Amino acid sequence: MSKAIEGLKPELVWKYFAEISEIPRGSKNETAIATYVMETAKKLGLSAKQDSFGNVAVFKPATAGKEKASAVILQGHLDMVCEKNKDKVHDFEKDPIDLVREGNVIKANGTTLGADNGIGVAISLAIMEDKSLVHGPLEFLFTVDEETGLTGAQNLKGDFLTGKTLINLDSEKEGALYVGCSGGKDSIGTLSVQWEAAPANYFAIQISITGLRGGHSGLDIHIGRGNAIKLLNRILWNLNDLLDLKIAKIEAGNKRNAIPREGDAVIYVLKDKVADVIKTVQDFDAIFKAEFSVVDKGVTVKAMEVGGTGKVLSKSSSVGLLNLLYALPHGVIAMSQDIPNLVETSTNLAIVNVNADSIVISTSQRSSVETEKADIVGQVHSAFLLAGAKVQHSDGYPGWKPNMSSKILNVAKNAYKNLYGTEPHVKAIHAGLECGIIGEKFPGMDMISMGPTLEAVHSPDEKIYIDTVEKFWKYLLEILKDVN
Repeated sequence: MSKAIEGLKPELVWKYFAEISEIPRGSKNETAIATYVMETAKKLGLSAKQDSFGNVAVFKPATAGKEKASAVILQGHLDMVCEKNKDKVHDFEKDPIDLVREGNVIKANGTTLGADNGIGVAISLAIMEDKSLVHGPLEFLFTVDEETGLTGAQNLKGDFLTGKTLINLDSEKEGALYVGCSGGKDSIGTLSVQWEAAPANYFAIQISITGLRGGHSGLDIHIGRGNAIKLLNRILWNLNDLLDLKIAKIEAGNKRNAIPREGDAVIYVLKDKVADVIKTVQDFDAIFKAEFSVVDKGVTVKAMEVGGTGKVLSKSSSVGLLNLLYALPHGVIAMSQDIPNLVETSTNLAIVNVNADSIVISTSQRSSVETEKADIVGQVHSAFLLAGAKVQHSDGYPGWKPNMSSKILNVAKNAYKNLYGTEPHVKAIHAGLECGIIGEKFPGMDMISMGPTLEAVHSPDEKIYIDTVEKFWKYLLEILKDVN
């Protein structure tokens, strides 16, 4: 057991969090964690089942005197986003997460922590085990592949659950009750490329951007953090105006739902232009440090000669790529007119890879308004078409419309006030929660989303605040006790 969680309360929650942190569980690699949940249910004497897609449901009977209470579903997802710092040696297919405690936070050593949604899973497992609790019939839903398109929830069948009240444990602010979320869609553009040999009198230079914080492409999009693709392309686009630039490589970002933090490009230039390139990169390093001095002060851009010979993109391929990356929108598109400080519509320029026969650019769009989501998807689509790219879109997922008359919302509001003497904040979130899909799959489902406080999810800076876990635990148990 990790020393990082020694002495933390509630013990059961942190025990399970440490145990699942030992199990690799990146999206589409949830077999081991799903097996662990099934085996835990069996060990606890609870009935459980798994569908053909990998989702798991566990059932715990009501405690004495609560048999007639409405069944409550506690729901979270088994997978995590796998991000690491460039210099961190870590294999997400086999290595455990190395937990680190710093004061009031738990984080990981150079990787994502997986508290999104590992803490929700751990809380469900703890409730499954704890026989001292008071509650009605409970169903525990553990979905798979949430982080790469919510496909586990999308493949749920209507007979997998029986309850009509659901508490999603995948929100990240203690004291907040979420009652709505955005829908989303991915847009991918593929450019065909032409290659040619690098001229013999040209020298290779690698340009690298590091030190950006990145973050969740929905929850953090409004902060204005730097996008490694945008900043790297800005340098290349300006260099292309100054000299005869040859591009051999551009690589940045690796998750569609994370703001890209790091990127590299390899370019070829005439020997007598190397100093000009290095000077321009140094100038942009200073520019970016000034522009992001508040939200991304660690940004660093460097250039170094790497030598060698190889292939480079043709002039037309290079120009087309640079112009496309400059033209693609990124960031907040519209704020909500109904809910203060809520992002309504955004887009994330997430990944760019130059491959042997193509350049693939991945983006994701979000909105709580379906027509606005369609509009920003259309803008991205048109930019791809203007560059001559082939465009593909994911099926997407729906938003979740708030129900302010919700019975479980009323129970949760009263429980928080009774426990802590203040009203919880009722909010919507600019991120894709599985509630939207579950609401379509199970008509009439009464839902809220909640959780302890997390920060910087989807990045190696991810952290969870220890004190909020115990506070949230007590709150959730109060809700379960009060449901009739």
